[in-house]
Amino acid sequence: MQVYLNTYATEGIRPLLVREIHAQLSIAVISALIASPAQSFILVERAAYLIAFAQITHGARHELVAAENVVELNRLYVQERFAGQGVGKALLNHVEALAAASGASKMWLTAWAKNLRALAFYAAQGYVDVGMTMYRFEHEAHENRLFVKPLDDC
Repeated sequence: MQVYLNTYATEGIRPLLVREIHAQLSIAVISALIASPAQSFILVERAAYLIAFAQITHGARHELVAAENVVELNRLYVQERFAGQGVGKALLNHVEALAAASGASKMWLTAWAKNLRALAFYAAQGYVDVGMTMYRFEHEAHENRLFVKPLDDC
């Protein structure tokens, strides 16, 4: 929730964002995702404290991704204090290797179009922007960019 708010509450916290956080990141929601065989969570800890995590969905499809065996990177969250230390890059490399080992040929993700740091990060890691998609919640729609990377070399 902390990373979510740092990224998306750019003008402050409002009820709509709080409802979305609870809809996506509550203990009950995350517990159900962890129990799903299609989901994987990879955690990064330092001294027994969580500093980053990634969530992937095996077999997730999107109309802009032309491949059969794909994995979606749903989230790659690094606490702000640990940004710029290589944590995100190392975590992404690990996730890509796990996805490739599971038989995935590509990994795809969406990033908010206004999150310039994320857009630059994924491009620098070899992801290609293949188009726009919209993230919708309640009455709002937000432009996201969809990125894809082949996993041949992972």
